[in-house]
Amino acid sequence: MRYHSSLPGFDLPGGWELSRKGHDHLSDLGVLKNAPNIDKVATDFRAEALKIKDPQTRTFVEEAIACFEYDLFRSAIVMSWLSAVDVLHAFVVAGHLRDFNIQATKDAAKKNQFWKIARTTDDLGLMKESEFIETLYKISVIGKNVRDELQLCLKRRNGCGHPNSLKLRDNTAAAHLEILILNVFVKFA
Repeated sequence: MRYHSSLPGFDLPGGWELSRKGHDHLSDLGVLKNAPNIDKVATDFRAEALKIKDPQTRTFVEEAIACFEYDLFRSAIVMSWLSAVDVLHAFVVAGHLRDFNIQATKDAAKKNQFWKIARTTDDLGLMKESEFIETLYKISVIGKNVRDELQLCLKRRNGCGHPNSLKLRDNTAAAHLEILILNVFVKFA
């Protein structure tokens, strides 16, 4: 992890670089009070991940956290999103498939589209993820604020999952992981 400054007079084109060890030392001294500490954030996430009942889901979340720890922020965002959608698909199939299909059929009719009745998680995967989230909201599986946050996570995942000029760091990835862990994995897995 490198931190850049635009301070003049240093050899590097972007200013100076601070290693993680240097960053941690300055944080311990109180100089960087608001600076993120990836190890602490990851430890907090791992504690939340332990609350996830399904071992396969927990493994996926731990992989996303490992990506976060190694500064692979795009990978952490993509991996955590894929896992969250898988958890939500399984939750719907396990107990809300009838209500989901009724709502999805109504919504498709309004748009002059055809919705094939879902029977499996693979069938649910045929729906656009944004429509899937909206349908979860309409059948009261998730509330309005969770829906809004999941839509933002989906947009972030799309930005990270395709080549583009989007830049992000640990704070963005941490917020993304936190939303999914607290609102999907702990609740539905």
